[in-house]
Amino acid sequence: MTPSIGQVSEVLRIANCSGFYGDRLSAAREMVEGGPIDVLTGDYLAELTMAILWRSRARDPDGGYATTFLAQMEEVLATCVEKGIKVVSNAGGLNPRGLAERLRKLAGDLGLEVRIATVEGDDLLGRLDELQDAGEMLANMDTGVPLAGSGVTPVTANAYLGGWGIARALARGADVVITGRVTDAALVIGPAAWRFGWGRHDWDRLAGALVAGHVIECGAQATGGNYAFFREVPGLDHVGFPLVEMRPDGSFVVTKHPGTGGLVSVGTVTAQLLYEIGGLRYLNPDVTARFDSIRLRQQGPDRVEVTGVKGEPPPPTVKVALNYLGGYRNTVTFVIPGLDVEEKARLAEEALWKAVGGRERFAETDVTLIRSDRPDPPTNEDALAYLRITVKDPDPDKVGRDAFSRKAVEMALAHYPGFVLTGPPEDARPYAVYWPTAVPAELVPQTVELGGEVEVVPPTGPVGPVEADVAPTPIPPAPTGPTRRAPLGLVAGARSGDKGGNANVGVWARDPVGYAWLAAYLTVDRFRRLIPEAAGLEVERYEFPNLNALNFVVKGLLGEGVSSSTRTDPQAKTLGEYLRAKLVDVPEALLDDR
Repeated sequence: MTPSIGQVSEVLRIANCSGFYGDRLSAAREMVEGGPIDVLTGDYLAELTMAILWRSRARDPDGGYATTFLAQMEEVLATCVEKGIKVVSNAGGLNPRGLAERLRKLAGDLGLEVRIATVEGDDLLGRLDELQDAGEMLANMDTGVPLAGSGVTPVTANAYLGGWGIARALARGADVVITGRVTDAALVIGPAAWRFGWGRHDWDRLAGALVAGHVIECGAQATGGNYAFFREVPGLDHVGFPLVEMRPDGSFVVTKHPGTGGLVSVGTVTAQLLYEIGGLRYLNPDVTARFDSIRLRQQGPDRVEVTGVKGEPPPPTVKVALNYLGGYRNTVTFVIPGLDVEEKARLAEEALWKAVGGRERFAETDVTLIRSDRPDPPTNEDALAYLRITVKDPDPDKVGRDAFSRKAVEMALAHYPGFVLTGPPEDARPYAVYWPTAVPAELVPQTVELGGEVEVVPPTGPVGPVEADVAPTPIPPAPTGPTRRAPLGLVAGARSGDKGGNANVGVWARDPVGYAWLAAYLTVDRFRRLIPEAAGLEVERYEFPNLNALNFVVKGLLGEGVSSSTRTDPQAKTLGEYLRAKLVDVPEALLDDR
């Protein structure tokens, strides 16, 4: 029987060993052997990953899951069984049952008895006609265009499930739970709800687990990885992965195993909290967390306590990520050296379009001149700029090696001085396009399979309006006096990322006084001036004085999403550091210690 909240006082240690498909393979072993944990989680899925797994399954019908999970389990499964560590992962991707079968075989080969459960119900690809017949428009959340009549044929369609299927699987005695597309934070919500016996309407407790899941979902990003003030992080050559010590009331401590590289500080946790978020409310199928209620406190070295999280009911709909084949693409990049860069680039572009039969032959093109060259270059590399030309088309032959990229090679001895390309001619590659939509939550139940028995777990039912009472955070007066021209990054950290076609940039100050200046200075208009790419786009700004932070959401910066974007940085990972490099007028009072 699951214990009641009043009967449980000890913490539940939930560790992460993967933030994406391709993360450090040894992380599972490091987390299992590095110190006490109760649950090992791994997040392998993103919008782009689902398209990658579709291509994998197209090659092998038995595939469609994160194969690296099996390699990790081969190293740690015996130890997990011995120590009673539960394993919860969304590595199942498009084929949770296929991965479960492979894991059962692996366990058998290792001489282990392991109870493996799967959680499904997220895959809606076979239900799209049924949903549309029932009146669901499946409209694109960014454009409003309904799926019907759009000409789009999805190849994947997965709802973001919550954590109650995971909780039920653990309650039924599962040692390992493999899911399809659950939300990243569900990997923490499910085990916490199971262990502490939380109910469906324990909003504050569930919201605490949602925040905990968001903190550790990206692995080492919570322990100093990708941190703006990286000089403060020891052991960047091998940063330890994070774990949370969940408490029955939903509060928790973020930490890592002793002796591992990295840093757990209020700053590193703040940075991850701001990653890929929108406004004050962070939505999840199980609960809505008020990010303006979060309170952080440095409890000790590499220990940050998180308290005060307020929760509200989940939205009535669940997000659904569709991917469809957008066509084929190819790119050539000319190296433009020395003098007259812009003229050389113009002539190279004109010559290439003429050689391939005209720019208008392609459904879509993108031309970008990257000015990485420097005046009076101290090295040969400092004299180089790059002209990147990308073409897209439904016909792979139009953008293939013979019709496109080889034409650039043919210019090698007959064009601008110092002609060079960054690589040999490539062939056309397929690319997927992301289509975000939503359906009513009641249409997407979860199914839990364990030992041949399948159980349906319904989503959280409709709940009337509940608004959390969040106390305002006092803001001190902004500093005045003389200013100095300096990079914004001297006094502010930033972390940026992608949400479909949108980008977010979270910016935080070191203390409340710095936040008071930041909130007054970094308006939407000034943000647009500092980031010219955002000048013609809708930009939303949200204030988090409890975190000394602002969050900017730039609508449409990434086009139709990561897999189809032609930006150098299609996931907007560098956008925050770009903003920090901008020179602004900073009060000298904030620069005294910098």
